[in-house]
Amino acid sequence: MIIYHGSNMTVQKPKILTPNRYLDFGAGFYTTTNYDQALNFAGKVTVRKKYGRSTVNVYELDESIFDKAKVLNFECADEAWLDFVSDNRSGIDRTAGYDLICGPVANDDVYQTFILYSTGVYSKEQTLEALKIKKLYNQYVFTTDLALSFITFKEAKFGKEHFDG
Repeated sequence: MIIYHGSNMTVQKPKILTPNRYLDFGAGFYTTTNYDQALNFAGKVTVRKKYGRSTVNVYELDESIFDKAKVLNFECADEAWLDFVSDNRSGIDRTAGYDLICGPVANDDVYQTFILYSTGVYSKEQTLEALKIKKLYNQYVFTTDLALSFITFKEAKFGKEHFDG
C-alpha cells in the first residue's frame, strides 16, 4: 500500500516526534493514503514554519503490519472514534499499547464541529450527525519504532511553497 506524509522537508527516515499541540491520534508519524490531503498539509506546514519546501513523502507500507503489530482501526467516524479523538485533542492520551492507529482525520473541515462538541454546544449525537456530511479522509499514525519498521521511503514530490530561510 502506498502512503503519504506531508512536510516542509524530505523525510527518508521517519521518527516519532512529540507534537507541540494535541492531535487526533496523539504523538506519532502521521500519514494518509490520499495524496491531495498530504499535499495540502505540506503546504500548510511549510507556510506555518516559514522554511523548507512543501514536500509529499511517498512510502510503501508493508501490510503484514496488520498481523504483526497492535493496530487500532476506526472504520468510520463513530462514537468510539469521536471519544478517542476528543480525549487525545484534550490532552488525555489514549494511544498507549498501539503501534499503528488508523481512521478518519478530523481535519480543518471538521474543526468547527469539534469545537461545538467540546464546548458542549453539540451533543455526541449532533456531532456524529454533522460529521456524516463531511468528507473525512484517512490517516495512518505510526506510534512506535516497531510500526515505523514496516514503511519504506520511495520518493519525495515537491509542491509550490518554498522558503529559503
